[in-house]
Amino acid sequence: MDLILKYFPEITGRQREQFAALLPLYEEWNAQINVISRKDMEHFYEHHVLHSLAIAKVQPFKTMAEVLDVGTGGGFPGIPLAIMFPHARFLLVDSIGKKIKVVSDVIDKLGLENARAEQIRAEQVEGEFDFIVSRAVTDLSEFTKWVRGKVSDCHFHNLRNGILYLKGGDLTAELAPFRKKVRTWDITDFYEEEFFETKKVIWMPL
Repeated sequence: MDLILKYFPEITGRQREQFAALLPLYEEWNAQINVISRKDMEHFYEHHVLHSLAIAKVQPFKTMAEVLDVGTGGGFPGIPLAIMFPHARFLLVDSIGKKIKVVSDVIDKLGLENARAEQIRAEQVEGEFDFIVSRAVTDLSEFTKWVRGKVSDCHFHNLRNGILYLKGGDLTAELAPFRKKVRTWDITDFYEEEFFETKKVIWMPL
């Protein structure tokens, strides 16, 4: 929790409570289903919550923004972002039922009225969204195929509507097909922890 307050000191008391409640909820679920690796649980706030919130540093979501989290897994980056932006609306999707069961329970126990979870493949999701977020579920070329046609033409954020993607490592080859279409931010521009050294936020308008 200290890490969250270090980089987001402006959060409300309610948000503090919700962020603090995340760890015990995931510990409880992890005892039943291996949602997050045991090793990673030791660094839960850094590796999962703070990492997810790097998107908030790049593009804060405005009131009534519609955000789709594709391949949410255990609820990242969608749940931390839904806590951070209570006036935006989030749909978290994954094709694996047991993961969505966990995500739905966490959403319910946190009282996140602006988020919902659904077991569905990305290609089957209906509707349009301002932003589609995800955390390294696949190669970006493949990911853009999954979400094509799901981005709204009505833009009201600083960045044009599109994809906000969390990924690490050398992305030169992966981003080459998109040339000047993408913009990247080093997460070390926002956080000083060594874990984020090679990690980036990628934005691609659609």
